[in-house]
Amino acid sequence: MAEEIEEIRRQKLAELRNQAGTGGAGESDSQSPSEPIHIDGGAELTETVAEHDVVLADFYADWCGPCQMLEPVVETIAAETGAAVAKIDIDANQQLAAEYSVQGLPTLVLFANGQPAERLVGMQDEAQLRSVIEKHV
Repeated sequence: MAEEIEEIRRQKLAELRNQAGTGGAGESDSQSPSEPIHIDGGAELTETVAEHDVVLADFYADWCGPCQMLEPVVETIAAETGAAVAKIDIDANQQLAAEYSVQGLPTLVLFANGQPAERLVGMQDEAQLRSVIEKHV
């Protein structure tokens, strides 16, 4: 089972690399950024979710230990998957955190086709995040 998942992961990564290498100027909207997008306010989140098919929103705080541990995982997800990653500092965006009922940190909300589709609270490993994203890419 693990070998099958790893093979699917390799194939998906190869597809993404091929798209990045052959994508013309008109295809740039379908590309997800390879680095997390720092969101400041609801308008920016709405715009990011509208612009990308799949967005993993990471609600975090600088003082949160698990959030700091999750950061390299989230950066890898941004670089290696078809999902855009949005980083939202809850201290700077308290209203947005309240709107999405963020009560524990880190909270990850996966948007697919403009709508919240999955919600994960607490430290997540890379395999879990990839699995959740692959269901929606």
